[in-house]
Amino acid sequence: MKTHVTVALSMLTGIAVGAVAVQGLHAQSKPLVYLVTEQEITDPEKHATEFVPKAQAVIRAAGGKFVVVGGSNTAGGAKPITALAGEPPQRVTIQAWESMDAMNKWYKSEEYQAALKIGEKYAKFRRYAVEGQ
Repeated sequence: MKTHVTVALSMLTGIAVGAVAVQGLHAQSKPLVYLVTEQEITDPEKHATEFVPKAQAVIRAAGGKFVVVGGSNTAGGAKPITALAGEPPQRVTIQAWESMDAMNKWYKSEEYQAALKIGEKYAKFRRYAVEGQ
């Protein structure tokens, strides 16, 4: 009888662990949201020193991850942009977010809006978000 109880408890434990693992896998299968930001910069020096560090810190603190940072000025680790057709923006970033809600919460936050006010002095922004596959 003691063996049967041990086997039954082991099976229940295995089922519980399996259920938790499956839930974790389902949570991971949600597609990320990608935010693309194109910038036309009017004052590269002030943009690089006054806006970029603040914006990147707020984005990272809110859970955003930079996938791409490109541009003609190397602020924030930007890599060169190679145009294939048309004129590229002076700067482009692509961020990955867990969800549209998480991205919107960051964007509407007081911290980011304060940084954005600084950024808008030195650049024009074009943004769009798309859910990944």
